[in-house]
Amino acid sequence: MTWKTDYIGFLRQVIKELHGCEAEHVETVSVTEQFEGQTVWDGEVEVFDARGDPTIKKLFAWAYPESPDKPDLKAVTVLAVPPVTTPRKAVQAFIARRYRKDADSEA
Repeated sequence: MTWKTDYIGFLRQVIKELHGCEAEHVETVSVTEQFEGQTVWDGEVEVFDARGDPTIKKLFAWAYPESPDKPDLKAVTVLAVPPVTTPRKAVQAFIARRYRKDADSEA
């Protein structure tokens, strides 16, 4: 299975590999995140209910190409753990983590 033929299935497989649980797709939520008047993220977040791990109830996931010259998608999964309880907060947590990672690599 590839992301080109089954995007939700691709994300479910990534969730299973990373978190060891089955995932049932619940909904797709459009999220646009802006900072200082600039759009820093605009896309769809997939919401999943988790099955098989009592510590994981819900996950958020999406995928994006790493760069224009790399067609393969990089998947992102974010566990729904307070304060990350909505698709928007999952995106915000991802952006913050990415920003910190970039800042650390520049230091």
